[in-house]
Order: sequence, then structure tokens, then C-alpha cells
Amino acid sequence: MNKETHNGHTSIAERLSVLSQSSAHQVKALAESLLDDLGVIEVLENRTGLVMLPYTDSVQGITFNLGEVLIAEASVRLKDHDGVEGYGSCLGRDHVQALALALCDAALRAGIRADTITAFADARALELIAADQELLRQVETTRVNMETF
Repeated sequence: MNKETHNGHTSIAERLSVLSQSSAHQVKALAESLLDDLGVIEVLENRTGLVMLPYTDSVQGITFNLGEVLIAEASVRLKDHDGVEGYGSCLGRDHVQALALALCDAALRAGIRADTITAFADARALELIAADQELLRQVETTRVNMETF
């Protein structure tokens, strides 16, 4: 996990990055637990779309578009909290997951239960790090040393 910080704290963008990589079921449950504190919610957008997937060539360092990927995206406004807006997107077509991410974003920006969301994101970040390390261990076992060929 990248330790992007602002004033010594993990940034909202970093927390949302972790949430977007987390289990949809877990993120939806988190957003559901926030609903009573968010007040009146206006859904500004909740749709699917295609976005270009950039890729950087590891040899020449040239960035190009690898292709298109389907995403679900949502944006919301919290009417009872000075119109604070939130945005969320995820791979695939899960509109509810995108909406849950947007609600978490809006809650963080409005300072609503930020400690709950931060604790959740921190726990998921540790899980993601552990999963990445396990994947790297598995990949390492398949490495072929060309010097010994």
C-alpha cells in the first residue's frame, strides 16, 4: 500500500483506492452501516461505462491504451451536510458497489464516521498486502533461472 499522506494521515484517495479493491460485499455492508448518519442522499449518477486502460511498456517506458474496461460509477450529494459530494467506481457492472463507494467517499469528505471508514480501510489494506505477498511467493516458485539452463 502506498503511504500517500496529508497532514500525517492516509488521504481520502488512498482509503478509497483500498475500498475499491476490497470485497464488494464488505464495502456494501460498510455503506449500509453509514446510511442513518448521512441524512438525505441525492444520487447524481449511477451508470456503467467504458474507460481506456493505460499500460506502460516496461522496456521503453511508453504509455499506451491496452484496451477498454467496463466500469460502474456513481456520484452522490449529501443534502444535509452542505451538499458534500462523493464519487465511486469499480470494475464491472455492480451499480450497488459503485454507489457504496460513492457514499463512503462523501462520508469521508463530510467527516461522518471517518474513524469507522478509516479502520475498515486499514484492515482491508493489510489483507490486500498479505494477498499480494502470497501471490508474489507463488509466482517466485515458478521463476526459471536462465543461468542454470
